[in-house]
Amino acid sequence: MSAVIEVVSVINAATGTVFDLERDVDVHAESLAGSRETATTTTGRRQLTLGDEVTFRARHFGLRWRMTSRISAYNRPHHFVDEQTRGPFRALRHEHHFEDLGDGRTRMTDRMTIRAPFGPVGAVTTRIVLAPYLKRLLTKRAVHIKRLAEQVG
Repeated sequence: MSAVIEVVSVINAATGTVFDLERDVDVHAESLAGSRETATTTTGRRQLTLGDEVTFRARHFGLRWRMTSRISAYNRPHHFVDEQTRGPFRALRHEHHFEDLGDGRTRMTDRMTIRAPFGPVGAVTTRIVLAPYLKRLLTKRAVHIKRLAEQVG
């Protein structure tokens, strides 16, 4: 069973600015510094683009986690998608959508779909523990992106 998590933010900055901050692995790491998040790309570039792979390492729930995702869809500045290729989930798909609202404002929508391993136990754990936890992380990240984008734009 999948869980869908969605966080929507309105940001007072141009769509391209918000898009570029969202795909920057250094900004990603900064936004989740509390979990000692790091992000390493296969290309060495900090700005992700179609086909790039990125490996995230972090500490959550007192455990070290490692997950690799690939950018599977990319249409600057409107959306991109990253999908887990290796990691703790049975499946993870993270869609990033950016809508120009006019007047220099952008609606940023993060939609994450996850499926945990371990059948019914994983489904319950996802609903009770993982989905709320991941929603808090996405919200924290969105607040960070908003702050940076509004400083720049």
